[in-house]
Formats: sequence, C-alpha cells, structure tokens
Amino acid sequence: CLWTLAAILKETRKDALVPRAGLLKKLLAPLDAVLEGFYNAILLHHFDSHHYTSPYSEATNILISFIDLLEALLASRIGLELPLRCQRILFLKVSYVLNLISSSIPYVIKKKLILLIKKCVLYKSREDAKSGSLFLQTPSLCEDMLALSNAVLQVVNLTWLNQIPLSGKSSYFGSTEAAPGDDSQGGSDQTVLRALSLLVLKAVEFKIHNSATEAEIK
Repeated sequence: CLWTLAAILKETRKDALVPRAGLLKKLLAPLDAVLEGFYNAILLHHFDSHHYTSPYSEATNILISFIDLLEALLASRIGLELPLRCQRILFLKVSYVLNLISSSIPYVIKKKLILLIKKCVLYKSREDAKSGSLFLQTPSLCEDMLALSNAVLQVVNLTWLNQIPLSGKSSYFGSTEAAPGDDSQGGSDQTVLRALSLLVLKAVEFKIHNSATEAEIK
C-alpha cells in the first residue's frame, strides 16, 4: 500500500496534462489523518529490536517504503497552494526522524533519512522559486521551516551529531579515531557528511533570519 501510494504520487508529478492540484487533493485529503497516524505509529516505534538489524528484513523494507512515501509527499507539496497536514508532517514532527537517525537502525536507512531532511531544508514553494528571493515568502512554508530548524538546532545543541555514523562501519561525525579493529583510512561517507553540514547551516541561517531579537540570534 505504501509503495503504491508513493508510485501514484510520482506519476502524478510526471503527467503535465493532468490538473495536479485537484487530483492531489482528491487523492490525499481522505488520507490526511491516516497518513499522520502512520507517521506517528511507524516512526515512534522502537527500532532497537532484532527485526531491524538486517538491511534486508521485512521490517526494514517497510520502513524504507514509508521513507519513499514521505519523499513523494514532500515533492507533491509543490502542487498545492495550501499543503495538507500529511505534506507538512515531516517538517512539523521532524524530531521523530532525528531520533530515528540516532537509533540503531541499519546505516542505509539513516542515510536515506538524512538525505530526505536535506531535501526539506532545500525545499521551495512554486511562488518562492519564481520570485528568486533568498528568503521564503509562503507563510505555511516559513512556519514549517522554522519548526524544522528549531528541532534540528535543539538536537545539534546536545550530542546528536556525535551519534551519527559517517559510514556503514566506523567513522563518526567529529571523531578522531577509527573503530577498534578497523584499519581503513578516511572511510567517511562524504555524501552524508555534506548533507549533515548543509542541514545544520540551513537551520542556523533560517533561525537567524526569523529571530526577533539580537539575543535570540546569539
């Protein structure tokens, strides 16, 4: 079901002849509350169990399918002037994803989630893309981006980055030593390193542009 819905959303974006806004609303509006319930249930699940130790298990495949659906929902957002809750949930409840990234799920899922949040911080509405402005103009997107930025900065201010692996084997963000028994040199995943760095920079940038006082900026 997750895969089918994601596939339909992707096909809708490809078909230029179909009036996307009406079709997307017709498709997603009845599922709005259901998808938020899925989000809460799936991402608040305890992923430290043995079912998630293998990147090839059924439980892991379900989680990957759900991440693909979240990505399709994010991309479909550009088709609606007023996005539905299910298209905003990734911004408004990004803390669920951040907690999941620092859990013991397989590295392949951590990487998919990090790259998904990177897409969130780079996202622009159709109006913002047309205007060419460096700052977001759409109120709902500003609200969502601020919620995402606050959540990211909150965990970064703690020890979240130190828990993020930069490869499937050893190197961690900010670490100076390889894991015991690992002789490889410089095994960091540069894609993840760049994505994490961009995520933090964008969160800081957006927070500064939307802070009311100098003290808040500091």
